[in-house]
Amino acid sequence: MTDQPQAAAVGDGRDLPEIDSTVAHAARVYDYMLGGEDNFEVDRIAAEHAAAAVGGMENVRSEVRANRAFLGRAVRFLAGEVGTRQFLDIGTGIPNDGNVHAVAQATAPDSRVVYVDNDPIVLAHAHALLNSTDEGATVYLQDDLRNPDSILRRASESLDFGRPIALVLVGLLHHFRDDDDPYALVTRLVDAVPSGSHLVISHLAIDIMAEMMTKAAEHLNEAMEEPFVPRTRAAVERFFAGLELVDPGIVQVDEWRPDGPVATREGWTNPLYVGVARKP
Repeated sequence: MTDQPQAAAVGDGRDLPEIDSTVAHAARVYDYMLGGEDNFEVDRIAAEHAAAAVGGMENVRSEVRANRAFLGRAVRFLAGEVGTRQFLDIGTGIPNDGNVHAVAQATAPDSRVVYVDNDPIVLAHAHALLNSTDEGATVYLQDDLRNPDSILRRASESLDFGRPIALVLVGLLHHFRDDDDPYALVTRLVDAVPSGSHLVISHLAIDIMAEMMTKAAEHLNEAMEEPFVPRTRAAVERFFAGLELVDPGIVQVDEWRPDGPVATREGWTNPLYVGVARKP
């Protein structure tokens, strides 16, 4: 771990892939759903087709806003109540409001954050992720969850793996098929961090609004480069095996420590499971 605060984008010495604007990509589709501008027509078409399957774009944007709000609540909880000062955010996505370092450092200015994503368009915007406080640090790594050992090795240059780390996998694991063995990938990360570390996950559900989500998954799997694999609550719970779930456990996104009354939409409930758990 480096001794001094830092804010830097870190490459891996390899040529980065070119941005492909002909195939929809999850980070850009998500950016469009959040109302961002860093996306292409192919991403917008994919998002609109998926939205049509679930009753319209307002339903989709309700879900992605709820996901983003959960990320903020979880990070504030960890930085504030728990006292976590290190965050490893994998599947960061295109920078938007409320990135992990902004939330964590607003609570604890000395927080260190390592961001990881495999989308070259995220790298192009990485400067927005590196606006650290003087006391803290932010680093961006171009890498993939399928390479956990590479991520851990490179993250160890900025984070102290002898102290608790929050592993943030928000909106990521539903882009891995079962034959990718995402459970083993998560276990590898959890095994590498010490007791007192936490795992933060949000994952799209197939057993909430099941018919709509099945149709949306079909549309996105036809259009996107990455797979789209919503899972049941029981399947999401497997990611937390051996960990101590923080109250209220694995719940729908709006039910995890809400800041106030939750807005509702007739005929719609956000199909997203979330949870935070501590490594004993």
